[in-house]
Amino acid sequence: MGCSARACALNLGHLKAQSKLSVFFTMILVFTYLFYCLNGFCDSLPRPVYDHHQGNHLQNKLQDGHGGPYNASSLVRGRAPDTGTQANNISIANSFGTKKFPQAIIIGVKKGGTRALLEFLRIHPDVRAVGAEPHFFDRFYDRGLEWYRSLMPRTLEGQITMEKTPSYFITKEAPLIVVVRDPVTRAVSDYTQTLTKSPGLPSFQNLAFRNSTTGLIDTSWSAVRIGIYAKHLENWLRYFPMSGFLFVSGERLVTDPAAEMGRVQDFLGLKRVVTDKHFYFNQTKGFPCLKKPEGSSRPRCLGKSKGRPHPQIPTDVLLRLREFYRPFNLKFYQMTGQDFGWG
Repeated sequence: MGCSARACALNLGHLKAQSKLSVFFTMILVFTYLFYCLNGFCDSLPRPVYDHHQGNHLQNKLQDGHGGPYNASSLVRGRAPDTGTQANNISIANSFGTKKFPQAIIIGVKKGGTRALLEFLRIHPDVRAVGAEPHFFDRFYDRGLEWYRSLMPRTLEGQITMEKTPSYFITKEAPLIVVVRDPVTRAVSDYTQTLTKSPGLPSFQNLAFRNSTTGLIDTSWSAVRIGIYAKHLENWLRYFPMSGFLFVSGERLVTDPAAEMGRVQDFLGLKRVVTDKHFYFNQTKGFPCLKKPEGSSRPRCLGKSKGRPHPQIPTDVLLRLREFYRPFNLKFYQMTGQDFGWG
């Protein structure tokens, strides 16, 4: 059976329109896939963190597959040490970039401003970072270097790979960047975070003091222990040179983020791309946020857990704690050559 010229023309036009639509939607899918892969979303992410064997000494951790010690300078530069095997020297690559060991690691401290620093650095086009904390050196070291590298985002030539695990600083594993903050304020912030998860927690003063009458500080409580920066740094300096560290002020990261980010970019050998034009101060949260990026409907601020109000702590408790930290702070200033102004 035949068809009229008009009917055939309509059918042919309909088929052409369907074909164009198919090609259009296929192209959208392809470009969407490429966009997500180039931005690291195709990479595998770290698995959920579970309790693992802890308490091993750094000497046992920093051993390669042949029993030899890691070279400190190679870790500082983010390269895997030479174990004599080809596996650790060959990058995992495809057309979207290469998975490399981190060239820089933010190692601490908890509640010091490490998340803010990482988010600020992510503005820089030459920085790629793991979103979740890998905890390789303090929890998952036995999974091996290739597992660690598999967590990293793919990078292109000229980009650097970074990761952030704040607990490294107090557990003696792996450098480079340390965000520090007034240890008294940091301890209260740490307590506040724990309190939101465990509302029945004892008061801050009951946890901070072994004996409230004598004012003896309980250094076994992690919120207090983390703030003894000088002791933790001494452990690190047994294995790594001071030149391999950059100490970022958590306070200045709030009051003058552009200046502090300038120091970080210089330390990493990056062009100063992240500047004051990227920030504005959020009065409600009490810290800086990133201005609205192009193509975004809103500015970028850190999550609701950041900038939460602290509970009221008795003034005499804070004064006692400040007296406790003073000699450690002064020693830390001397070691780093920086006066952070904590008193």
